[in-house]
Amino acid sequence: MIELKPLMLQKPRLTLAVAESLTSGQVQARVGAISGASEFFLGGITAYTLEEKVAHLGVNRAAAKRVNCVSAAVAREMALGACRLFGSDLGLATTGYAEPSVKSKVAQPFAWWALAQVRRGRTVALCSGRVECPGATRVETQIIVAAAVLAELTEYLRQWRG
Repeated sequence: MIELKPLMLQKPRLTLAVAESLTSGQVQARVGAISGASEFFLGGITAYTLEEKVAHLGVNRAAAKRVNCVSAAVAREMALGACRLFGSDLGLATTGYAEPSVKSKVAQPFAWWALAQVRRGRTVALCSGRVECPGATRVETQIIVAAAVLAELTEYLRQWRG
């Protein structure tokens, strides 16, 4: 996390917004804990339900409903939605299952994360990945996923900054 601030503030300076579901604000809390985060962090939203993801982040209702709001595509839409909502250069998103779900046929907790980069209203990068959390409790899953998405952001910025 210490590396994130200098990577965000190099020229060109970048701003960040976050859209969370599974992590329930933990990504935002970790970013907000960085001294000087207000120099790059614009804010975030915890959109837990389909309705909130559609209303605030522009997630496609029909596609999200088919997958119970848990897919790489939904995570990517959430990341782009965070960029739009806050006017940020970068958006991070998380969605997934913090616990097994018999109803959804999910045996182990997992999440999808996504990162979007927008410049002048155009998407210049959009990537996503999956984090498996076998045997983890609900809280452990949230912690693992929050750490993973921030590690992905840091690695993306290292490579992008070259």
